[in-house]
Amino acid sequence: MSRPQDPHRPSFPFGNPFKMLLPKGSNLSPRLLALLNTFEETLTLRLTKLKPKDKEDVLSLSWMKFAMELLCETHADIKALITALELPVCDWDDKWIDVYLDNSVKLLDICIAFTSELSRLNQGHLFLQCALRNLGPNTQKQFVGARSSLDGWRQHSISKNPRLEKCFTILDNLIDTLNLPKIKTSAKGKVLMQAMYGVKVQTVFVCSIFAAALSGSAKKLIDLQVPETRMWAQDFTDLQAFVNGEIRNIFSSGRVTVLKEVEAVDASVKALYPMVQDGISAIEGAAFENNVSDLERNAEKLSQGLDVLTKAVDSFFQIVLNGRDALLCNLRGGNNFSDRMQQINNVHERAVR
Repeated sequence: MSRPQDPHRPSFPFGNPFKMLLPKGSNLSPRLLALLNTFEETLTLRLTKLKPKDKEDVLSLSWMKFAMELLCETHADIKALITALELPVCDWDDKWIDVYLDNSVKLLDICIAFTSELSRLNQGHLFLQCALRNLGPNTQKQFVGARSSLDGWRQHSISKNPRLEKCFTILDNLIDTLNLPKIKTSAKGKVLMQAMYGVKVQTVFVCSIFAAALSGSAKKLIDLQVPETRMWAQDFTDLQAFVNGEIRNIFSSGRVTVLKEVEAVDASVKALYPMVQDGISAIEGAAFENNVSDLERNAEKLSQGLDVLTKAVDSFFQIVLNGRDALLCNLRGGNNFSDRMQQINNVHERAVR
């Protein structure tokens, strides 16, 4: 809060919302209050927008893309906040720099794992294309080839990607560093610490959902407890309860796949497979053509959804990478660069291990 004698002290009709949000004894100028207020109001709005209107939207590729896009926006906002605070990296505590660099490596690893799985799923689209080609309207039906391709999709869609298992360990480590190390810092540093906490909470939440959905396991789905004093706490708690609850319901129903578009393709394959296996009678001809059309439509929707989601993950990867590069460039302009680079290399080596 501002000092009582400050003539420009902001007026809040329902009391100062930062009285409970900031550590006891914190003194922030009206300008710093405004910067923090704007950041947290925007974060609150994003969390509200991310809550699906319909539970059927949870784990659809379009909703997951939206979640990643909002996360990119929040990371862009924290970069803008650092600039607005006029808090150059050279004024950061070494502990903060170490945590930032360590976390950025972990986030890059997570992005690589997600992209790997999305690419693997997209490769499965080749099985569907082969099956559809063998069952096309202008070709002599080749049921043996179509059946082989559908079997290939079935096996491919349920196989596990070992890279995803690493994500859960990384997320556990990120939770341990949700709060920046406590140090004696300036008012600007206090604003940055509070804003960074919100960014990390949103990041862990979104990445936890992706890891659970892509790995096919909700056992390590993360439920974060955030202080009620945060402006965005209630919106986040509601969002997390709704999304995580629905994800657990999906898994508890015994579904082999949980991504909506993959599930739709599996349903089409299940309906079509007996006809391809046993042959079709004249009476089933119309149903067969409808099932082929359904598979074609759902396969295309899956392919397009995977493409746009992959682009969203790539965008997040670039934001994290650019932020890391910017920090390193700023460090190069400061004193004791060699010492700091040695410390950075040590952090990177620990992260790689």
